[in-house]
Amino acid sequence: MADEKKSRWKVPLGLVATGVAGAAVLVLRGCWHRKMSWPIRSQGHSYQVCLGCGIKRLFDESSFRAYGPYSYDLNRLISWDERHAAKEVPQRRPA
Repeated sequence: MADEKKSRWKVPLGLVATGVAGAAVLVLRGCWHRKMSWPIRSQGHSYQVCLGCGIKRLFDESSFRAYGPYSYDLNRLISWDERHAAKEVPQRRPA
């Protein structure tokens, strides 16, 4: 009889633990940024805005993909893009 009571508690306890873990992930992670707007062009750069929380991410129009970090400040994203674009372009030396 004691074995029956233990086995009955395993399933509900597992469901509660899973629910608590899922809630903790949602609270700690916040928005998953799944619904992004169409690309917006401003200050010579394209970006997308999350429709859930308003965070921004740069957007490459040629490959039609978002890139770089997320930030609420567009100027911070533009400065990040300019720093990384300068590193990627190799400097040519005169012959």
